[in-house]
Amino acid sequence: MPKIPFPLRRVSKDVAHEELRILERTYPHAVTALEYSNPFELLIAVILSAQCTDARVNMTTPVLFKKYPNAEKLAKAKQDDVERIIKSCGFFRMKARNIINCSRELVEKYGGVVPREREQLESLAGVGRKTASVVMSVAFEEAAIAVDTHVFRVSHRMGLTLAKTPREVENDLEALVPREKWRHAHHWLILHGRAICKAPVPLCSQCPVNQLCPTPKIIAKSLAARGRSNAAGAATRRPARSASAKKKA
Repeated sequence: MPKIPFPLRRVSKDVAHEELRILERTYPHAVTALEYSNPFELLIAVILSAQCTDARVNMTTPVLFKKYPNAEKLAKAKQDDVERIIKSCGFFRMKARNIINCSRELVEKYGGVVPREREQLESLAGVGRKTASVVMSVAFEEAAIAVDTHVFRVSHRMGLTLAKTPREVENDLEALVPREKWRHAHHWLILHGRAICKAPVPLCSQCPVNQLCPTPKIIAKSLAARGRSNAAGAATRRPARSASAKKKA
């Protein structure tokens, strides 16, 4: 199937609120899939999760944290040693450099303690807005919405946003979700993106919001147009001549 286009219009606020309520009921215990035991471990795990599955990160971090259990230890690590441990996470050279430098900055600026404030978090090596939002919302239970690829895709498919950038998607979601639920909302969308609203083709027949979501109609329309195109192409194609017909000619 060709790439599914996003809706060109947002759903109404009433529909958006109902879609989100359904997701909340569907994923009532939604939490991060990353395994961690303290804010430092979460921060490093989120940095490693860029362009990598949480499952792969969870297979990697036990070895990493056994050898480097805190910022002080990781700050003194040799990059080659860290690269060998995290190689399966992809972009391992850049990630090794980032988590070592991040740990050094934690030690030098914050005594080895992960800060709670966004500005301080985003000043650390390898930490952008999404990573900071995850740490704030998960480790410190602060009001923050993290927009990753799942959140971006699902929010568009459900008609919650037409935004072009993750920050704009974040703003649109903040306007729809009560502040006290911000730290939960991105987990609803992430789990839904992994389980149902997958890339490239969502499982709309299994989706709890398919009666409200605009994407099933877009898919049906695309399939119908494709079917008409295939039928028209078949009708215009000349039938191949048989070998006996060729001899007669």
